[in-house]
Amino acid sequence: MAHRLAGQINRILENQTALFAFFSASSYATRDPADADSADFVAGNPQDMVLPEFVDAIRRWAIPQSPDWYAYKFNEPYAQAAAAEGLRRRRGIAFEDPDITMTDGGFAGLMLAIRTVTDPGDEVIFLSPPWFFYEAIIIAAGATPVRVRITAGTWDLDLDAIESAITERTSAIIVNSPNNPTGRIYPPEQLDALAGILARASERNGRPIYLVSDEAYSRIVYDDREFRSPTEFHPYSFLVYTYGKQLLTPGQRLGYIALPPTMPDREQMRQALMVAQLAMGGHAAPNAVLQYALADLDELSIDVKQLQARRDRVVDALRRFGYELHSPEGTFYLLPRCPDPDDVAFTERLAAEKVFVLPGTIVEMPGTFRISLTGNDEMVERALPVFERAARG
Repeated sequence: MAHRLAGQINRILENQTALFAFFSASSYATRDPADADSADFVAGNPQDMVLPEFVDAIRRWAIPQSPDWYAYKFNEPYAQAAAAEGLRRRRGIAFEDPDITMTDGGFAGLMLAIRTVTDPGDEVIFLSPPWFFYEAIIIAAGATPVRVRITAGTWDLDLDAIESAITERTSAIIVNSPNNPTGRIYPPEQLDALAGILARASERNGRPIYLVSDEAYSRIVYDDREFRSPTEFHPYSFLVYTYGKQLLTPGQRLGYIALPPTMPDREQMRQALMVAQLAMGGHAAPNAVLQYALADLDELSIDVKQLQARRDRVVDALRRFGYELHSPEGTFYLLPRCPDPDDVAFTERLAAEKVFVLPGTIVEMPGTFRISLTGNDEMVERALPVFERAARG
């Protein structure tokens, strides 16, 4: 007898076919992770040892100082205070400690925000090309994903398309800046125009349309560019953050949702987020040690200037080899166009020479491939001749 799976799970399985195939049946899936000759540029994973200061902080705060050191932890005041202080210092905006909801990384923060304001049958807009789990998160919340393409080439928000996609059932829109995979930082004038669209549609619908701002890469910004949060422009916003990027420790999940000080009736939303977090079984909150350590971790960061130099090295080399690609303003990723329109086949050709990248099909950009700059410099130098040979066919 065949299994009977939940409808939501079946829908997620169907729209993640390419992702599951890559991570279960491709050459990348069957590689030897310990092979020192391979060059892994697939995901934002560390390829060098973690920051020693991170290890020191974890060691220090893992030592119990009271019998309840490892008791249940949710939104601990010391962690909220550390996150809010960091936001105030870097952004110059008066975030308040109680408006921080600690989460088990960005994934949990996105899910928590969407589930708090979305009912079954509601619609949530997301922008394409996207981080590949937005659609799954929306479906898991019982809502309907609504895809809106950004402007090809410039990678800007297509404001007309967003406005056209809003209906009376729209509950939220997810905006990711700097954007994975394009690396675009949306400029203030676009964010201000988007806020105007959301405000007018909210008034027309008689209910707020929430902006869920995925700011995972807001501290991975190149060329000394300014980052402006979308939450500065629209009061009904959630700022979702994860420390996994700035620390390059994605397996140690720590993040938060911050309510901007402009949001009306924040106390009601604080309580709603707490209830939603409890309803998710408490797993949406980070563990005890990470919360204790947050004051030490908040200011730590990998070397963004080193990442920028790696970006420049790879972009310049790939352009010289004949690849078409832009230079990202932030994030870990490059998005070159394949010389072969079949990006899956092209990535398999690279994999045959132990260079592993992500097919663009997985991020809704067929005919491209994504390179993670978290691959180290030695991997880059090994891979560049492979990229050059692949460009010649």
